[in-house]
Amino acid sequence: MGLSDREQRLLDQMEQALYAEDPRFATQMQGVARPSRQRHLIGAAGVLLGLGLVLVGINTTWIVGALGFLVMVAALAYAFTPARTKLAVVGGAPGTGKARTAGTTQGRKAPRSGTFMQRLESRWDRRRNQW
Repeated sequence: MGLSDREQRLLDQMEQALYAEDPRFATQMQGVARPSRQRHLIGAAGVLLGLGLVLVGINTTWIVGALGFLVMVAALAYAFTPARTKLAVVGGAPGTGKARTAGTTQGRKAPRSGTFMQRLESRWDRRRNQW
């Protein structure tokens, strides 16, 4: 069963508030991005290169084999970790309608009053009064 229009708007508002309040936490709560096809291909090439070094290391010295093993592990780690993206904060610069990147500030923030739960409850009350 889908959400009603009112519930969807409320969910969108809550999501925007979460991004504005704590963008780092909000991105951690999103699903993990899948690695790209290019990362998989580069990782596969690295594994093959590492395997070749391991085979050469069998015939020469153990250091070359160990280096090949490290290359394989690093290639697999590279292939299966998602690329880092620049974080965009919803509701960036006021009045522009554009998102701003995390880490940039638009002046100083106003000091927060009350605990986290008190601020959350007051925002909830304000939204409920708008309906």
